[in-house]
Amino acid sequence: MLALEYKCCKFDLHSPEVNFWEDLESKIVECVRNTLDKRVQFYEDEIRKLSEQRFMPVWNFCNFFILKESLAFMFEIVHLHEDALREYFELEICYTETVKIPGKQRDFGGLEHGDDQATLLNSGKKPLTQIVQDDSFREFEFRQYLFACQSRLLFKLNRPLEVAARGFTFIINFSKALSEHENILPFCMREVWVISACTDLINATASRYSEGLVAPDIEKEFYRLQGDLYSQCRTKFMRLAYLIGYGTNMERSPVNSASLSMLPWPKPAVWPSVPPDASSKVLAKEKMILQETPAVKHFGIQRKPLPLEPSFLLREANRRRASLSAGTMLEISGSDAMSKMFPSHKAQTSSMTRTNSSPGLDSSIDRPMRLAEIYVAAEYALQSTISDPELWKSFSSVKEFEQKYLELTKGAADNYHRSWWKRHGVVLDGEIAAVCYKHGNYDLAAKSYEKVCALYAGEGWQDLLAEVLPNLADCQKILNDEAGYLSSCVRLLSLDKGLFLTKERQAFQSKVIRLAHSEMKQPVPLDVSSLITFSGNPGPPIELCDRDPGILSVTVWSGFPDDITLDSLSLTLMATFQADDGIKALRSSTAIVLKPGRNTITLDLPPQKPGSYVLGVLTGQIGHLSFRSHSFSKGGPADTDDFMSLEKPTRPILKVFKPRPLVDLAAAVSSALLINEPQWVGIIVRPINYSLKGAVLHIDTGPGLQIKGSRVIEMESYADSSDDSTGVKTNGALENGPSTANKDFEQLTLHKGRIEFPDWASNMTSILWIPVRGIGEKLARGSSSAAPQRTSIVDGMRTIALKLEFGISHNQTFERHCDSLSPSQVFTLAVHFTDPFHVSTRVADKCNDGTLLLQVILHSEVKAKLTIHDAWLDLQDGFVHTDRGDGRPTSGFFPLVISPASRAGILFSIRLGKSDAEDVARTLQSESILNIRYGISGNRSVGAHPPVGIEHSATEDAKQDLVFRSALILQRPVLYPCLAVGFLPLPSGGLRVGQLVTMKWRVERLKDFETEVSKNHDEVLYEVNANTENWMIAGRKRGHASLSAMQGSRIEISILCVPLVAGYVRPPQLGLPDVDEANISCNPPGPHLICVLPPALSSSFCIPA
Repeated sequence: MLALEYKCCKFDLHSPEVNFWEDLESKIVECVRNTLDKRVQFYEDEIRKLSEQRFMPVWNFCNFFILKESLAFMFEIVHLHEDALREYFELEICYTETVKIPGKQRDFGGLEHGDDQATLLNSGKKPLTQIVQDDSFREFEFRQYLFACQSRLLFKLNRPLEVAARGFTFIINFSKALSEHENILPFCMREVWVISACTDLINATASRYSEGLVAPDIEKEFYRLQGDLYSQCRTKFMRLAYLIGYGTNMERSPVNSASLSMLPWPKPAVWPSVPPDASSKVLAKEKMILQETPAVKHFGIQRKPLPLEPSFLLREANRRRASLSAGTMLEISGSDAMSKMFPSHKAQTSSMTRTNSSPGLDSSIDRPMRLAEIYVAAEYALQSTISDPELWKSFSSVKEFEQKYLELTKGAADNYHRSWWKRHGVVLDGEIAAVCYKHGNYDLAAKSYEKVCALYAGEGWQDLLAEVLPNLADCQKILNDEAGYLSSCVRLLSLDKGLFLTKERQAFQSKVIRLAHSEMKQPVPLDVSSLITFSGNPGPPIELCDRDPGILSVTVWSGFPDDITLDSLSLTLMATFQADDGIKALRSSTAIVLKPGRNTITLDLPPQKPGSYVLGVLTGQIGHLSFRSHSFSKGGPADTDDFMSLEKPTRPILKVFKPRPLVDLAAAVSSALLINEPQWVGIIVRPINYSLKGAVLHIDTGPGLQIKGSRVIEMESYADSSDDSTGVKTNGALENGPSTANKDFEQLTLHKGRIEFPDWASNMTSILWIPVRGIGEKLARGSSSAAPQRTSIVDGMRTIALKLEFGISHNQTFERHCDSLSPSQVFTLAVHFTDPFHVSTRVADKCNDGTLLLQVILHSEVKAKLTIHDAWLDLQDGFVHTDRGDGRPTSGFFPLVISPASRAGILFSIRLGKSDAEDVARTLQSESILNIRYGISGNRSVGAHPPVGIEHSATEDAKQDLVFRSALILQRPVLYPCLAVGFLPLPSGGLRVGQLVTMKWRVERLKDFETEVSKNHDEVLYEVNANTENWMIAGRKRGHASLSAMQGSRIEISILCVPLVAGYVRPPQLGLPDVDEANISCNPPGPHLICVLPPALSSSFCIPA
């Protein structure tokens, strides 16, 4: 039983309590915790005391270490690994400060057999009692011991990433400590230890790492550390291999050169000597050196090999031999090696040798070591340093070395690929490819080289690409990969010119041309974007109108060293900011020879759709090889618009404007011309910022119009100071101005309906005068004052079809359609022709003796001055002249001048002639003819004018007279009407809106139709006319009614109507279309207006309040 009560538990054997065991367990745990707390408190107090005495002379690190490790051990026993790890970290910091205290010389350690193998993960390999030195421990063993304890705890905490990170840092720092003590350590102890430490860390952390249980970023960092460990181990391994003569089997690549050339040589106190029994190995090494031949690259490329050493190993090794000079190069390298390097010195070998001896040394020591001896000496020294048989096996032969080298390189590459340092992995793939290429495994080598080249090209590392790309090309050639081989040749040509000699670049081009003109098994398009580049010429883009062809000039840069012939060439244009149905291709019809550097080529540009275009892809043919380039050239300095880059938008090369008016054709005169007389028709041709050079006008006249073929066509400049329809002043107006003093004039001929424009009319407004004759076969007809009738303007309308072809190669056509459905591509010009006069008549007076004064009114229809010289009237039957029998008017005021848009009157005295009934019927069908002899004075630029061909002469006025004839209808007065139409009265109740009402008319025959020409004597055609806005007709509006031919017969015509509006409205009217109004008497006449009342109020839907 324990002394203290709180530590005791009563146990009854006969009737134990239910909670006895739980109580016992809790008290035991409490006791253990209290004991641990007291022991920890005790150790912490002791450690604090020692820490305070750390800078005193009596302080001892071993005592501090015992307390500190005991405390860490207790934490580890109770699984407080974080606390234990903290104690080891503090212990490491304290030891580092202790080691740096000056004044004490301590042994570093590392001189025992097996110390070359790192113990970073094995704390119990060497007991602490064996590394005690005075009041501390040897640094070599103790620092590894502390890291091993820390790594053990980190592995228990499942933190392999931290082990790898701390381990890599520890290896770098400890390697520096080894270099400081390198003169006392075995030969290459540092390199061997680093290889062992990296290998142990890689294996231990990889075996304890569980993939997929951590975040992606942490996982990538772990593989990055693994790659760094492999890379560090690989570098040290290559250094040891170079020391024993395997340097010739290493690829002198940029990555190997960068790693080894910056790594210093080992610095032993004395470079190891050659063992006495190593003469056979020395001879073997010398033979290997003599048989070494520099590798010749494909295409005969000669490049200085990259170094794999920081300095000459030969001089460095001999310099470190005690009290020896370096001697001459011939003495150091040996006569055989030097005779190979310098054949001219072979005969002088004996005279050049010398012996450098020092007192107390024999001749074998005094003589400088040759390179083969250095290799052998280093190999024997390494054999004694390396205690790991597996590592030493890697140096036993070239095959074993390459196997280990590939293992380390693949390990580093694979881990880098799984991290975020993928570029490091790709670079190391190139080292693997070099080994595969060396041993003839060209398929794997090509795949790896392609990844490396892609990386170097993407980063712009052309120097590195020049090292690897020839090897890739050689692999592709051996594998019969023609497409890949051509692509590699093009990429070699695309590199900076300073990287290869001119003859080497010419060799690249010759390979391309030879394959292009040979029968390739599978011809594929070759991308030459890096070799052949193109851009538009400097300056603004080409501007064309819609449907205009042109010539496109393109600058092409050739990166080939010599001239190269392109059998065909095509360039695509791509539209910007426009949904296009395809890409336009411009093709060259002839072969093009590209010279090195800048070339300017021209391509025919067919008409394009409106929009802005940029250069697309350049394609062509070299022999059987199709190539393409989609790269733009940097055609100028970076601060100019000609400089092309990815940051700047592509500059348009072509702009095609949307369809717009390029030229305007319009009639020069809008007023009427004389019909049946030759007249000038003016057509104004107005270019709108477009040249009409070489334009051709096609003319085709419509029906009723003919061109006077015997006359020439006149063309003159036209001064127009007004703006055109598009708001832009025409070129002619700008050049000529309003003045007409200096007019261009030319007479043209019409050939097969075509007129060719002169050059002076290409950029100015001009007017074209065409002699035409409007043909009118109908005789002009006059009208009476009672029923005035004017001739329709449509009757005198004639059309001229115009088609203007202009532009380059006459590709533009002037189009203006009167009818959108018309398939013609012409402009129809309307020309109005008319008679000079419109004649109307009225009876001015009726005399008691039956004489009638007939007034003939002449209305001017043209914008010209008309002069009437004579007039006479040929009367129809039934009328005779009273005064004179020649038909002249009573007044003789001739010549009579009529101004434009004015009128004049002429009086004729006539009377009724005697005639029977047949004569009366015949008179109704005959006509009187008015004859007028007149002259016209007008300007063709205004309207009607004297006919073409009539010369104005004062002595020959008669030649200017024209004759106008017009038909006049004279009717005998109707004294007794045939029919009487009377409007019957309306109902007395009045009319209301919406109510039916019957309209009635009475038709009575006053006399029979014996003297009238009528087809149906017993029927009459009626028609009811009413305003549809005021009336709705419910019955038939038009029909025939039976009316007896006997005098006095009557009928009633009734029709139902509905008034639609209230107020005074005009009632429906009854008309007889087949009966002249003069034969109808209205008796009683119908009312002019009638009253329609509003509709009566309706209470059907009223709701009482």
